[in-house]
Amino acid sequence: MSMSTAHPGTEAIVSKNWLSAHRWLILRRISQLGVMALFLAGPWWGLWIVKGNLSSSLTLGILPLTDPYTLLQSWISGHAIAQTAALGAVIVAVFYFLVGGRSYCAWVCPVNLVTDLAAWLRRRLGLSRPSRMDRSARYWFLGMTLVVAATTGTIAWELVNPVSIMHRGVIFGFGAGALAIAGVFLFDLLVARRGWCGHLCPVGAFYSLLGRFSVIRVHAARRSQCNDCGDCYDVCPEPLVIKPALKGADDGGGTAILSPNCTNCGRCVDVCSLNVFRFGTRCSGTPGSETPPFQVGHSHERN
Repeated sequence: MSMSTAHPGTEAIVSKNWLSAHRWLILRRISQLGVMALFLAGPWWGLWIVKGNLSSSLTLGILPLTDPYTLLQSWISGHAIAQTAALGAVIVAVFYFLVGGRSYCAWVCPVNLVTDLAAWLRRRLGLSRPSRMDRSARYWFLGMTLVVAATTGTIAWELVNPVSIMHRGVIFGFGAGALAIAGVFLFDLLVARRGWCGHLCPVGAFYSLLGRFSVIRVHAARRSQCNDCGDCYDVCPEPLVIKPALKGADDGGGTAILSPNCTNCGRCVDVCSLNVFRFGTRCSGTPGSETPPFQVGHSHERN
């Protein structure tokens, strides 16, 4: 097992250096904060690069982007769909189909900053009690939000969606919305590991369906080198997705992590001191293959 479950990645820091052991985490934070900064630039500094919010926006007055989940709720509730909004939803859907639907959760969603903090603090405090929650609950929750939209004729979920609350709060001030964000943090910290994102969030459930056949995948390309330290499981927001690729379970994916619940966060790549994991494509890494699909940056391979 790892040197300390409270400090996964310690061996990777020694083997690869601190920066290489946090490369994908740093890039994710740049992406998350960068997306938020684009929305803040207008109301805060008068630089209207992006107008709108994470549900629907217009970039540089040209590029429409629409959250397909929000658009679906709007359509089900009986609202007319503007052509621009529909085009924006298609653009977003195609993008996440290619890169992985739940990449949204790891690379864009602002609530991920809160849940990652809760997961980090949970490890530090040694709160390792496993959750008994069913991960399929988020799909039931997703269905419920669509039923509510259909029966009320409103996009009711967006009024209480922590993602929307977080986005509005950063720009306009939180107010009572801070209670919802605090609730997500405390739920993840005290009740269930990755409880909100991994078990309940309907946004993540929707994007997992959207990216079921996505092209970009993490591969356990050098799985024969694995020493079972467990660090990848410790940091992964969806640890159940790792085993089929790492241990060669017969899911037809070879070294690729094919689960739609993988967030493509890259933390397993970061914390592995033996460079077992790589980013690749869905078609690279045939069953039984141990050849690196492709790699970003230096390999820092250990002999």
